[in-house]
Amino acid sequence: MSSTPEVSEDAIIELRRQKRRKLMEHLASKQDGIGDGFSENKLPDPDSFELERPSRPASVPATEYNELSDKDRFHSEEESDDMFASSSSSGSDHSPPVKLRKQSLVGTGKKLDQNLLDSWDDVDGYYRIISGELLDGRYLVTETLGKGMFAAVVRATDKQKNIPVAIKIIRNNETMRRAGYKEIRILEKLNEEGSSAIVKLLSHFEHKNHLCLVFESLHSNLRDVLKKYGRNVGISLEAVRAYCRQAMRGLAALKKCGIVHADLKPDNILVDNSRSVVKIADLGSASEYDDVKAAGSAPYLVSRFYRAPELILGLSHDYAVDMWSLGCSLFEMYTGRILFPGISNNNMLRHMMKAKGKFPHKMLRKSEFRAHHFNEQLDFQGLDVDKATGRQVFKVMKAVGPVEEMTIKARVFTDEADIKGSRLVLLQFIDLLEKMTTLNPDKRITPEEALEHPFCN
Repeated sequence: MSSTPEVSEDAIIELRRQKRRKLMEHLASKQDGIGDGFSENKLPDPDSFELERPSRPASVPATEYNELSDKDRFHSEEESDDMFASSSSSGSDHSPPVKLRKQSLVGTGKKLDQNLLDSWDDVDGYYRIISGELLDGRYLVTETLGKGMFAAVVRATDKQKNIPVAIKIIRNNETMRRAGYKEIRILEKLNEEGSSAIVKLLSHFEHKNHLCLVFESLHSNLRDVLKKYGRNVGISLEAVRAYCRQAMRGLAALKKCGIVHADLKPDNILVDNSRSVVKIADLGSASEYDDVKAAGSAPYLVSRFYRAPELILGLSHDYAVDMWSLGCSLFEMYTGRILFPGISNNNMLRHMMKAKGKFPHKMLRKSEFRAHHFNEQLDFQGLDVDKATGRQVFKVMKAVGPVEEMTIKARVFTDEADIKGSRLVLLQFIDLLEKMTTLNPDKRITPEEALEHPFCN
């Protein structure tokens, strides 16, 4: 049976962007304006472990995984700017936070007159942020931190409590507003659980037709830590181990509350000023377990580099997708490299099999999108470009993976200094990564099991 090649992921994303822009232009034309303590995450003083690792030895050969540009290594085209970090991304480097023009209002803040501006929003429905504006009668805006697909985020000072906060200002759009209230419900549920490994929602309010979510303020995220201390080589094993423990507690809390995060990556794991405490953040894509099961297949859920195979194949998914994403993130933090740097869903599967081996036939037979990637004999069909016609074509690849030099062990176990200094712990780390990235989600390690693993103890 012939199969239709997979539609370009870039084309799908561009189509979605065009639809969103048309929607926002239509809306604009119709409107004039529209925690408590860190005992659970307690770690050694940051000075007691080093984040940085020595440069990779020149003898280590380059592989296809190292041929990505900086932009590809640190960002897929789907990833939006980090919403809570101290900087926003542009291209391959994070720019400093945008310091808003200081005004005479900054000392005390001022509630601005509704008639001062013709419109409070730009053409895309983002709120026009004004330095010194007082939001909800208490939050003094000081700087903007970035923009994502659904919102902009500012840093502000809570004048009542004299503490810094981050405020997520949802775009002026009814669909996004509903998504914002869904995020609030999820965050309030997690607040009740009381895990210090999840960023805390402090409050929420409406401002000039924008839903605003107030969060505790953290310093940056693991993407920034990696770029500052471990670009291309990764950070120390001890630091990765400390972050792993805390993030795993966060996954356990999410599961206990019946929440699937669905967008875990280094950008969405925040770090405090000491760089010793991390918290899972940005639950804009999160859903309750029952909703996930009812929603069905979602082949483009989660940023591509961190996307679990069951999503790509169109299988039922659950909490295991977050475990997969965290495993990819931890590998990246230690090595400085993307674990599965696919350029499409089909290419992602190819990278996975090179590292992990073939998919179980039982898993493939149940998959909704099997024909996009495998033939009737369950041989992998890799998308390639025909040199004569320039068109995308399927090429059957019966001998796909595992390739020894592409395995997790081969790619982690390369730095002689680490091997000599902490061989046992490094082997424990590799074992945990293998269990976190098991192809079959039914056999993937759970948060509770991972917390009992030697690497997390």
